[in-house]
Amino acid sequence: MSLTLTDVKRIANLAKLNVSEDEASSTLDKLNGIFSLVEQLKAVDTTGVAPLSHPIAALLPELALRLRDDVVTESNHREEYQQPAPATQDGLYLVPKVIE
Repeated sequence: MSLTLTDVKRIANLAKLNVSEDEASSTLDKLNGIFSLVEQLKAVDTTGVAPLSHPIAALLPELALRLRDDVVTESNHREEYQQPAPATQDGLYLVPKVIE
C-alpha cells in the first residue's frame, strides 16, 4: 500500500491540519516509509512463534511483568450513584433524545 500526495492532503484536511506543499511531500515520504516497513514485517514467517506478553521476557525473565489476578475489588455502588439521577431504568441512565 502506498499513498499519494492527494491522499496526504485529504487526510490533513480531515484532521483539520494546514499543511504546505513541502510538509505534505515530506509527510508522504515518511508515511510510505512506514507502510514499506509494515510490508517487510508482514513478509516474515512467524509460524511456530508463540506470542509474548512482553518481548523482554524472552531475554530476561526476571524483568517480565508480574500480573495480578483479575478479581473484583470494589463493591457495586450503582444504586447509590443513580439515586440523584432524574431518571433511570434497569440500571441505565435515561436522557432526552437529542438526535432525530
